[in-house]
Amino acid sequence: MPLWLDMMKTPMAAPETDELRGMRRTFQVLCVASALGVLSISTLVQLFGRAASFAVAALLAVTALHTTLYVFRKNRADNAFLAAAVSEEA
Repeated sequence: MPLWLDMMKTPMAAPETDELRGMRRTFQVLCVASALGVLSISTLVQLFGRAASFAVAALLAVTALHTTLYVFRKNRADNAFLAAAVSEEA
């Protein structure tokens, strides 16, 4: 490990797996879609009626659930990585 990395005070995050990368990108797309849905809700309601409100609400719920799952898995990966790094040093 390079010296500058050894001297850092804050721990590094775990390397990102393909699964976590996919979840992060899905999270980003859901956030952008949620923002667009909320910003254009009045236009969507005019075009599609009340169904648009339910669709945007469902999108927000899916975004919240996916965010919770992503944060849980990312924290678990980071904690496992840091625990392995600490056990190597000891």
